[in-house]
Amino acid sequence: MYSWIAGLVVRRTVRQINDGNVRALMRNYSDDSTVVFPGDHSWGGTFRGRDEIERFFRRVVEARLKFAAGEVVAKGPPWRLTVCCQLFDRAAAPDGTVVYSNRVMELIETAWGKIQYQELYLDTQKVAEFDRYLAAQPGVQTDRPPV
Repeated sequence: MYSWIAGLVVRRTVRQINDGNVRALMRNYSDDSTVVFPGDHSWGGTFRGRDEIERFFRRVVEARLKFAAGEVVAKGPPWRLTVCCQLFDRAAAPDGTVVYSNRVMELIETAWGKIQYQELYLDTQKVAEFDRYLAAQPGVQTDRPPV
């Protein structure tokens, strides 16, 4: 039952980020949330608190990344629910050519429906290659957002 409900929430969250609705997305995070994005590239780091996490997701929207949800599994009680989900992300050039595509697994720990901790597992080399693509595009931020 929890996996089914968590799947609904994950898919709603994916719609929010795909629509660029960062404000709605941020309602899912507690004030002291932590998001961990591995890798040696401009996206990598540990983002703590709603302000840092919001800046991260605003950059995701600016880079025109789009997501699709796959499998979602959840366990635990509502006050300490753990969710693992599969995501597929991609970005396309203005002409529709796919310039980035990756598969992501996420570990999400929640308390009463608010994300406390989120860690991503993905091919970080593909993310570094996406950085190089973005660096060649005029007017696109390629530096890590200020914290």
